[in-house]
Amino acid sequence: MDAQTQKPVYDSVLAQKYGADNYGMKSYVMVILKTGSADIQEKAKLDTLFRGHLDNINRLADEGKLVIAGPFHKNHRGYRGIFILNVPNFEQAKELLATDPAIKANVFDTELFMWYGSAALPAYLETAKKITKENP
Repeated sequence: MDAQTQKPVYDSVLAQKYGADNYGMKSYVMVILKTGSADIQEKAKLDTLFRGHLDNINRLADEGKLVIAGPFHKNHRGYRGIFILNVPNFEQAKELLATDPAIKANVFDTELFMWYGSAALPAYLETAKKITKENP
């Protein structure tokens, strides 16, 4: 912060690290997870798919490919959760989604959107790790 103007000082190294444009922004792929067509009744199989889903989320976050993930509360649209993927296009997003066992098994369907947001989003993961007591 510049003491005289009270404005943040531009950090070109940080901007480059996070892929920021001149506005401090970048494009991501936002994924809406919806209830899928699978009708899996066996609890053990569902448990395995959800465990794989959570493990995949953690792996993608550790790789810097996923910057936001979380479930929605129950709703009338069948929306289950959201991902914001740190990739520039649908093709790369689809490759990452194909690694999720719950998506592959049609427990979840997906809708993809290009989203323009703060390039600093990945920085929040560093703080999130420090305040997380348990990881599902």
